[in-house]
Amino acid sequence: MKITEEIKVGTLNVACDGGKGHLGHPTVYLNLEDKGEVVCPYCSKKYIFDKSQADHAAH
Repeated sequence: MKITEEIKVGTLNVACDGGKGHLGHPTVYLNLEDKGEVVCPYCSKKYIFDKSQADHAAH
């Protein structure tokens, strides 16, 4: 699987819809708790947990 994009997030749960409006894919909810990262099975975007973004969002 070829990773199309890496996105750092400050949460362990993300929703991915492909990001292309009506040309995207069905919304899927992905959990990063096991490895701190997850790849969307539809569009191959890789979401990576970034603690610094989580800390920033909490303030």
